[in-house]
Amino acid sequence: MAVAMAHCVSCCRLPAKLKTLSISNSSNASFKPLSFSSNVVSGNVFSRGVVLVRPVKMHPDRFSIVCESGTKKADSAAKRARQAEKRRIYHKAKKSEVRTRMKKVLEALEVLGKKSDAQQEEVLSVEKLIADAYSSIDKAVKVGTLHRNTGARRKSRLARRKKAVEIHHGWYAPAPAPNPDPAAVTA
Repeated sequence: MAVAMAHCVSCCRLPAKLKTLSISNSSNASFKPLSFSSNVVSGNVFSRGVVLVRPVKMHPDRFSIVCESGTKKADSAAKRARQAEKRRIYHKAKKSEVRTRMKKVLEALEVLGKKSDAQQEEVLSVEKLIADAYSSIDKAVKVGTLHRNTGARRKSRLARRKKAVEIHHGWYAPAPAPNPDPAAVTA
């Protein structure tokens, strides 16, 4: 029985403050709950957690004891859950800001595109909205809310829509594609 008791102390890595550990053995080889001595400094070590003790028969004539303490896992899991919830709310707000700013730009571009008597100076107000949207997208990418490729794609979408409106009204003429060199094509 001393071997099993030593195995228990090493398997669950009880704190060094714990001085003695006693296990009661009944005639039918089942184990009763652990009892700790009063030599432990500052009260019960497991005051906030649960210690589970299970006898495991590994060999026909030997028992091993498996001790599990749930305190640290529960505390760290609860902290992780709190942190994850805090991050989720933060990222949700960032994504909402990006979507709102993009929506404002796209609506302004749609209105500008449908106007038949629009002036080129009206693009300046849209460019201000685009600058705000770019800023919000870049901040979301910087803190990890959006992937950098997603941010680049969204910024590109806004720029393409703006350019399409400018082309529609004749304010922007794309540069003609360079003619391929005839000597390079035949070679």
